[in-house]
Amino acid sequence: MPAALPSPEGPVFCPDPHLWQAALESSRKSPRRRIIQPVQRSERAQVQRLMNFLQPGTYVRPHRHPGLMASESVVLLAGALDVLIFDERGELTARHELRGPGSLIDLEPGVWHGMIVQAPDTVIFEVKCGPYEPEADKDFASWAPEEGDPAVTAFLDRFGD
Repeated sequence: MPAALPSPEGPVFCPDPHLWQAALESSRKSPRRRIIQPVQRSERAQVQRLMNFLQPGTYVRPHRHPGLMASESVVLLAGALDVLIFDERGELTARHELRGPGSLIDLEPGVWHGMIVQAPDTVIFEVKCGPYEPEADKDFASWAPEEGDPAVTAFLDRFGD
């Protein structure tokens, strides 16, 4: 199953209830328990915008965005999400609970962060500088297990729900 749905076409994108339901269904069926709906028309766009449809149990491995212009803004559209902030050694330094539509967190470049989804059918809107370059988009934390590693459960248990 793909990690992302197709990018929209045309000069205006306004997600309707049918798109929301289809994306939520895709996230429920995804082995990763999440699916991205790009909002920008191309990965080459200078501003990357995406909707991320998330289910409890998805693992968002702690990472940071390394570029000087790599800030990231996340707005909660539905559901509930905890954003975990870590120091360089992997110690949890803050936990931000996003509850209620419109909750926002903005991260400067280089901030180690991960997420724990707290409610079914959680949807976030993310904005980052583009263009999207997979090899330079993020650094994954060496102190956090890779996606699919059996150690993920024990790692997440450290943070409770």
